[in-house]
Amino acid sequence: MAVAIGIIGGSGLYEIDGFEKSEERVIATPFGDPSDALVGGALGGREVWFLPRHGRGHRLLPTEINHRANLWALRSVGVRYLICVTAVGSLKEDYRPRDIVLPDQYFDRTSRREHHTFFGGGIVGHVSFGDPVSAGMRSILKASAEPEEVRVHDGGTYVNMDGPAFSTRAESETNRTLGFDVIGMTNLPEAKLAREAEIALATLAMITDYDCWKIEEEAVTAGAVMGHLSANVAAAKRIIGRAVPMIPEEAEWPEHRSLDGAIMTSRALWPEETGRKLEPILRRFL
Repeated sequence: MAVAIGIIGGSGLYEIDGFEKSEERVIATPFGDPSDALVGGALGGREVWFLPRHGRGHRLLPTEINHRANLWALRSVGVRYLICVTAVGSLKEDYRPRDIVLPDQYFDRTSRREHHTFFGGGIVGHVSFGDPVSAGMRSILKASAEPEEVRVHDGGTYVNMDGPAFSTRAESETNRTLGFDVIGMTNLPEAKLAREAEIALATLAMITDYDCWKIEEEAVTAGAVMGHLSANVAAAKRIIGRAVPMIPEEAEWPEHRSLDGAIMTSRALWPEETGRKLEPILRRFL
């Protein structure tokens, strides 16, 4: 039986040509409520689950998103491949608004890192995260984006800040000096938790602005962000529609065994309650 594919993005992202919606599922997780109900159905002959990152109507701040609940919910319905669609600011002259970036690296400037792992409570795990993005998934997104009339940058470093305010000019210039390519507020926790959940993840990062470093441009505003993002949503939908049928039906990539050798705590010492809590993620070890 083919494994499921997850899509995290805006609330209207599932309005894709060919998507046959079958249900909405409200999932209770041991980490609290996900951002919203999962929207499930079929696309390109595959089972697909959509999740609006900020909730329908964009109700959640970046620091209010319960990433653990989101990834736990997706893993519980059988998701093993994940496409994230997200807005980012550009930190480079040649990464222009309405371009698409397929990040291959992240830099963590968040302050809530203890919320970005499933482990703890008596079970210690340390996953390998040197290459945080699935190369296989990124190559599928690249091939799926080639027919679009937009510039696609294959690779780049995404620096994750907390928000909700955008950067100061000093912060923006520091991030540029360090060589980062784009900046956002949400995607790194998704990548960390996907790796712990043995889900192969890649991201479509849609550039909406030049952050605030480019002084000849107007500093980033929420209105400008939404204008550019809306223009890119149509392209994102087409890219996803092409990508989904290209994704393997079985979960046999390295990311799907990322917990091999990562769990430090002997199975005999696992607290029963924590084992139950992590059952969708640790099922093959139980």
